[in-house]
Amino acid sequence: MLGLTSPDLEILFRITAAAHAAVIQASSSPHRADVVAMGADGSPTEELDRVAEAEILSVLDREGVAWDFLSEEIGYVRRGGDRTLVVDPIDGTTNALRGLPFAAISLALGRDHLDGIETGVVYDFYRGTTYWATRGGGAFCDGRQIHVRSWNAKTELLFANLGRYASDRTVEMSRQARRIRSLGCASLEIAKVAQGTADGYIFENVPASRNLRATDIAAGYRILVEAGGGICDFEGRPIGAFPLTVQERTSVLAWGDVEFRKARAPRGPP
Repeated sequence: MLGLTSPDLEILFRITAAAHAAVIQASSSPHRADVVAMGADGSPTEELDRVAEAEILSVLDREGVAWDFLSEEIGYVRRGGDRTLVVDPIDGTTNALRGLPFAAISLALGRDHLDGIETGVVYDFYRGTTYWATRGGGAFCDGRQIHVRSWNAKTELLFANLGRYASDRTVEMSRQARRIRSLGCASLEIAKVAQGTADGYIFENVPASRNLRATDIAAGYRILVEAGGGICDFEGRPIGAFPLTVQERTSVLAWGDVEFRKARAPRGPP
C-alpha cells in the first residue's frame, strides 16, 4: 500500500529537505560542534542544531505557516497557530558530530500531548529514508506501509539506551534480551521498531531529569502506534497524555508486539 500525502505532510517533507541541505552545508564548518547557547531544556546547543532549527523556522516563514513551534533548543514559540510543530532538528547530534551515520530530523504536528499528535515524520539523515504516519492513516516508510513484527525470543533484537545513567532496570532488561543495540537516536530507533527492524526500545535514566522529552519521541510515538505498536513508561503507564513541553521528562518502553512487553516488563525500582 502506498501512503497518500496531505498538505501538512508535504510541508513537513519540504522542511526536512531544507534542514538536511542546511546541515550538510554546515557540516564542513570547523565550528559545527561549537556550543552556541544553552537550550530551553538546559542542555547545550551545538552550532549544527542551531543551523537546522533556523532553517526549519525559515521554511515555516516562507510557507506562510503559522504553526506554534516547540524545540529543545529554543523552547515554545507562539506563532498564532492552533497546532504545534514539535521539533528535534537533529536527533543524534553526537553521532552526527562524530561521523556515526545514525541521526534523524524529527517533526510532529498536533496539539497539547502525545495523543494529540496528528502527523509524525522521522527523516533518516544518512540514508535519506522518510518514515511518517498520520493519526488513523497507518505508518509508512518511503511510501510503503510498515507494520511491527511478531515477537520471537530466539530472534529478538532490542534497542536500549545504555551508559553511565542507565537505570538498573534498563541493564537487567538488556541482559534478558537475545541481542541488543544502543544507537543514540530515539526517534529513529522507535521508527525502526515500527518497521519491524527491532522488537522494542527502552530508555530509563537515573536521575529522571535525564529521561526523554516530547521533542525526542513525539513523531516516533505516532509512527509506532499507527504501525501497530505501543509505548508506555517504565511503570507501565500509557504516555499518551504526556505534554508537549521540554520541561517534562519520561522513561520509555516501546514495543511492536505486545508479547514483547509482557515478557520484558521492567521489575523493581529504577
